[in-house]
Amino acid sequence: MGSEWRKVTWGDLATLEYGKGLRGYQDTIGNFRVFGTNGPIGWHNEPLCTFPSVIVGRKGAYRGIHFSPEPFFVIDTAFYLKPKEDFDIKWAYYELLTHDINSMDSGSAIPSTSRYSFYTLPVLLPSKDEQKAIAHILGSLDDRIDLNRRMNETLEAMAQALFKSWFVDFEPVIDNALASGKEVPKELAGRAAVRAELGDKRKPLPAEIRALFPDEFVYSDEMGWIPKGWRISEIGNEVDVVGGGTPSTTNQDFWENGNYHWTTPKDLSGKKDKVLLKTERKITEAGLKKISSGLLPVDTVLLSSRAPIGYLALAKVPVAVNQGYIAMKCNRNLPSVYILQWADSFMDDIKRRAGGTTFAEINKKNFRTITVLVPNEKSLNAYKNIVNGFYDSISESIAISFSLATIRDTLLPKLLSGELRIPDAEKLAAEAVLPSSSKILFR
Repeated sequence: MGSEWRKVTWGDLATLEYGKGLRGYQDTIGNFRVFGTNGPIGWHNEPLCTFPSVIVGRKGAYRGIHFSPEPFFVIDTAFYLKPKEDFDIKWAYYELLTHDINSMDSGSAIPSTSRYSFYTLPVLLPSKDEQKAIAHILGSLDDRIDLNRRMNETLEAMAQALFKSWFVDFEPVIDNALASGKEVPKELAGRAAVRAELGDKRKPLPAEIRALFPDEFVYSDEMGWIPKGWRISEIGNEVDVVGGGTPSTTNQDFWENGNYHWTTPKDLSGKKDKVLLKTERKITEAGLKKISSGLLPVDTVLLSSRAPIGYLALAKVPVAVNQGYIAMKCNRNLPSVYILQWADSFMDDIKRRAGGTTFAEINKKNFRTITVLVPNEKSLNAYKNIVNGFYDSISESIAISFSLATIRDTLLPKLLSGELRIPDAEKLAAEAVLPSSSKILFR
């Protein structure tokens, strides 16, 4: 630790300012983020805090620390930090991450952060230059994680858009019908008119891709007009639908030193990407034997089937599941990436099959009878070959982000305590965020 680091408290440095009640933030299209106790929750037209700052959760069993680089609004379940002296606000965010805000309970009926406890938190205050350096080191890791997240969102959106174009809107089939002069059914005339109006402006598929699709439609009672040569089926006839279970949590033989991934829908809560690479808990071989579906293979599609219905993920590790899932083993005609996007696109239909009095749940029997369109093999293989690459990239990006987060969490307390020298930390962070070194560091 540098000799110039001062021992102060957060009460010396800043005040916690109350947020304000606000309605309609979830539906508003505004320029300013709205924060609650657990992070961003909406938008508003005016900021409450007019400068970049740190948001500190005020109410709730779990209360987080968040950072906004822009002016923002805070509702009445959170505080925001107002400096009393000059310090780097991003450094303040990282410094506060080293404290357990949830232990600063005011003792009220609803768990609430005590401002008095906050103000007595000890702080080692570096010089302003060192604050900026620390924030830059940790921020560079977070920036790379955020970049990976945004790249993954783009790839996921591309996979969804391609699925919709090919297998929902049937654009390649419409294009082929227009090109061959065949009639497009009137129910699809709107789509055909748009495609025809675009003419040469529409981005044509490569000839080798268009050749994989038919050029006319046939009528089906279940789904209306579908491409000729494609068929209607039930999802239970196209994938193996299985559930899971929870071995006794009081028997440590099932859990202690477990080495098999075991997932609950909690592992998918809040995930932006649809890839599962790690789970909160693991089970032993003895525990695995208590689950009838056993260890499911890589590329099993997971759907949360209760409270709530609709979390989706593609398992990229072998995994066992609890009773809160419907799992689809894609070992027949339909590839896993097709099933993943089918479930996402037709989630409303899936949820309509749910029952239950205490909470909504869809059982395997009801799920298996849901209608699914089975395209011809050539178009399916083309989609699989393209989109598998997207999910391989997403999986690699997530793995890198996990490792970056581990490095950040290791550096964080050492930098904030002065244990680790800034030049050494800068070197470690620089090596971590370089793409050329990432495969070595995170293998």
